[in-house]
Amino acid sequence: MILEMKVPSPGESITEVEIATWLVKDGDYVEKDQAIAEVDSDKATLELPAEAAGIITLKAEEGDAVKVGQVVCLIDTDASPPTPKGGDAPKQDAPKEEEKKAEVKKEEPKAEAPVATPVAQTPPSGDGGPKSYASGTPSPAARKILDEKNVDASSVSGTGKGGRITKDDAVNHVPSMGTPTGGNRGSEKTKLSMLRRKVAERLVSAKNETAMLTTFNEVNMTPINNLRNEYKDAFKAKHGGVSLGYMSFFTKAVVRALQLFPDVNSMMDGDYKIAYDFVDVSIAVSGPKGLMVPVVRNAETLSFRGIEAEIKRLALRARDGQITVDDMTGGTFTITNGGVFGSMLSTPIINPPQSGILGMHNIIERPIAVNGKVEIHPMMYVALSYDHRIIDGRESVGFLVAVKEGLENPAELLMDNNPKKALEL
Repeated sequence: MILEMKVPSPGESITEVEIATWLVKDGDYVEKDQAIAEVDSDKATLELPAEAAGIITLKAEEGDAVKVGQVVCLIDTDASPPTPKGGDAPKQDAPKEEEKKAEVKKEEPKAEAPVATPVAQTPPSGDGGPKSYASGTPSPAARKILDEKNVDASSVSGTGKGGRITKDDAVNHVPSMGTPTGGNRGSEKTKLSMLRRKVAERLVSAKNETAMLTTFNEVNMTPINNLRNEYKDAFKAKHGGVSLGYMSFFTKAVVRALQLFPDVNSMMDGDYKIAYDFVDVSIAVSGPKGLMVPVVRNAETLSFRGIEAEIKRLALRARDGQITVDDMTGGTFTITNGGVFGSMLSTPIINPPQSGILGMHNIIERPIAVNGKVEIHPMMYVALSYDHRIIDGRESVGFLVAVKEGLENPAELLMDNNPKKALEL
C-alpha cells in the first residue's frame, strides 16, 4: 500500500512550512516514527516523523514552501527492508566514467578559445546577437528587485534577449566590492530559513508600524547578589538542581511593575486597547535556528522556583530544537538579556503585538554615590522600549522605576521580607 504523508498543522495560525532538510534520501527504507525531515515554520523548526515503515519517495525538495496538508512524500508500506548485496561495487564505477566523459567535454571549448574573434568584445546578450536598444534595460520584475537592492542597472550585465536584464540577473547580481588587493575574497549566498525571514519581517514591521521609544535606567545589583550568594546553594540542593539566577528576580520585578502600570501589559487592536489581567512573559533566547521567544505563562502565579524551572525547561527545549509553536504563542510582555553576550546598552525592539520589552545588560562594577560617599557596586543598565501609541511617558518611566525599585529592594518588595519562604527553603 502506498501511504501519502501530508504536512501536519504545526499550529492554528500556520498555513505554510518550508522543507529545511531531508534526513533521508529518495528510495531509503524508513522505520515508523523515524525523523525523516526538518520543517521550518515562521515560529519554530519541527521534525517530521514517518507515519509507517517502508520505502520512501520524496515529493518535495529542500527549500520548497509547502502548504499544510500537502503531500511531501510517499511510503510503500509493502516493501521489505533492503538486504546487503554483493554486486554493488561495479555500479559505482559508472558515474566515475560519466564524470570523466563530462570532463573531456568541458575541456573541448578551451581549445577553441585562442581563435575567438573581436566580436567577443561586444557586450553579452542572451541570443548572442549584437547590442540592441534593449541592452542594459531591466524587465519590470528585474527593475523592482534592483530598486529594492539600490543597484544601478548600468552595473548589471543582461543575459536576456538583446542584452536585456532579466529577473535572474537582478537576483544573482553581486555588487562590486572594490578592486581586490590579494587574500581570500570568497562569498556564499544561502537562503534564509522561514523562521529567520519571519523574524526579519516582524522586526521591520515593529519599527515601521509602532511609535517605538526607549527609556533607560540603571540598577544596583548588590542586594540581589547578596541574596543569591546567601541562598543559591541551598536553593539548588532543595529544588533538584534548579539554580537561583537573575531571571526570576527580573521576572518578579516585571510582574510587580506591570500590576502597578497595567497599560504596559496591554496591546493595540485597531481602534481598541486590549488589557490583560494576567502576565505571560516572553523570554528571548538564542537557539540554533535563530531568535526564539518562548512564553512563561501566568508568571504572576509562579514562585522563584517555578519561574527558574520553567525558564530552564524552555531554554533547553530551544537549544535542543524541541521547542513547539505553542511554547512561543502569546505573551503580553518580553524580557531580553543581551548581557549574556556582553552588551552594555541597547535599544530592544518590541515584539508585536506586545507594547513593551525590557532589555537587560551586562553587570559592571562602577563607582556610584551612596549617602554622599563614592562606592564601587555591580551596576546594570536596563532599557524599556515601548509603543508610545498606547503607553505615555509617565507610565513608561514609572514602570522602569518600579522595576528598578523591585530589583534594588528585593527582600521587601519581591519576597515580602521573608526570603526563605519566598525561595521555598
